[in-house]
Amino acid sequence: MLITDWARQALPAMLDDLRAVVEVETHSYDKAMLVKGLRAIRARAVGHLGTPDDEILHEGGQHGDILELYYRGTAPGTVLMLSHYDTVWPTGTLANWPFTVVDDKATGPGVFDMKTGLVQSVWALHGLRELGLPHPSVRFLFNGDEEIGSPASREHIERASEDVLATLVFEASMDGALKTARKGVGLFNVSVTGVEAHAGLDPDAGANAIHALAEIVTTLATAGSREFGTTVNVGMISGGTGLNVAAGRASCGIDVRVTDPSEMGRIDDIFDELQVSDPRVKISVTGEWNRPPMMPNPGSERLFKEAREVASGFGWLVDEAAVGGASDGNFVAALGRPVLDGMGAVGDGAHARHEHVLIDHIPERLSLSMGLLAALA
Repeated sequence: MLITDWARQALPAMLDDLRAVVEVETHSYDKAMLVKGLRAIRARAVGHLGTPDDEILHEGGQHGDILELYYRGTAPGTVLMLSHYDTVWPTGTLANWPFTVVDDKATGPGVFDMKTGLVQSVWALHGLRELGLPHPSVRFLFNGDEEIGSPASREHIERASEDVLATLVFEASMDGALKTARKGVGLFNVSVTGVEAHAGLDPDAGANAIHALAEIVTTLATAGSREFGTTVNVGMISGGTGLNVAAGRASCGIDVRVTDPSEMGRIDDIFDELQVSDPRVKISVTGEWNRPPMMPNPGSERLFKEAREVASGFGWLVDEAAVGGASDGNFVAALGRPVLDGMGAVGDGAHARHEHVLIDHIPERLSLSMGLLAALA
């Protein structure tokens, strides 16, 4: 049986698996549900692939745990398959937004980002085994903290990606295109401390932290660079205690995205040099660069070329895309290791209520995954 034929006949069972994992909600900040969700994922993987040749569970502390399942292949080398199982959707979302299949769409919290890709990764190895096709060893790594920056799983991802033939990231595709470049991400907070005073009785005695923060926000709003692909977004702001009080405190949260690694230093300098007109105001900046940019390297370029040839053999054209969002693939690429992202679903609506996957494309994406694994053998 051809890979594409097998993938098409596997679709109903894959949708059953997808329903099972979507219906266990796994919000990044709900540890109890993350534990339950990971158990459901392991049960599905072991049900299709049998007992792994090696299994490691890394405690995630307050974050989701990290599960590695290793299955020995029939050819030399190992491929790392990365999938996160946490979602941005709070527990309880499923009550008024259940997993639903209508026409060519499946919808539900986390279905696009990225539980379809997670299911697909397991079925890719399952399919190759069923068809008796050669394949490298496979190490699955499922982490439950990607949506909040992978604070617990980063070290395990970096270790697991060492000395592998390739790292395949099963994040959703970009309209079917594989993701070969992603922006780096910095998450920062600026806190301002002023001097409280009665806004009417003694306005000159106050140093209004909100007014000072407004100056800072204006500076940050112009810190981006279209030329270099840098964006700076002040996404949260808070401060003050009353309308008639010169605010003593104010703060804002900032999301920075960079394509060019050199831009990280420029943005750092801007934060270091922040000033406001009132000298009584104190400024504090906290935060860090959460993910480095994912930039193409020779190994990743070869990997994309291989994937494109596999797709061509099936009669499809696969493009590549650079995107503004980050993933765990950023960590791998920053180490100069071959990585290919966007192996997962075709659909739309990541982090939005119209999140969905296009069902007719699932067999195609599964075929591409299976074909690439076989080619790497």
